Amino acid sequence: MQKITPFLWFDGNAEEAASFYTSIFKNSKILNTARCGDAGPGPKGTVMTVTFQLEGQTFMALNGGPRFKFSPAISFFVNCETQAEVDELWEKLSAGGSDMQCAWLKDKFGVSWQIVPRALIELMQDKDPVKSQRVFKAMLQMTKIDIEGLRRAYRGE
Repeated sequence: MQKITPFLWFDGNAEEAASFYTSIFKNSKILNTARCGDAGPGPKGTVMTVTFQLEGQTFMALNGGPRFKFSPAISFFVNCETQAEVDELWEKLSAGGSDMQCAWLKDKFGVSWQIVPRALIELMQDKDPVKSQRVFKAMLQMTKIDIEGLRRAYRGE
């Protein structure tokens, strides 16, 4: 069992969120669904928590009610190898949500994600500060990251 597990507070739709996320990421599955019993805290038989894995990382989702909301102050950073992977994850995760600047999006549940191609990190870490700054400036103009656009900026085109 992993030592630290992200614990997500939902307003009655934890099971829907877990199903949504596991349908998007490969190597993902629902591990356990705990339902309320006679003692509550919700109506008997309703979902209390859902434990699930995304790409081998375990998460727990709680139907905690409307008291707390998600914020971009916490996000999930997803490393992508190709533009096709960026495009696919962006399309699926942002459906019903909203685009944000610089590889960030908010899904339909309010959870923030960063869909980041490895190329962005590599180009921004170039030892030539002029090249890395051009890449950084190009990224600031993007919502979903365009790898070829980053490479053009890197080359000074």
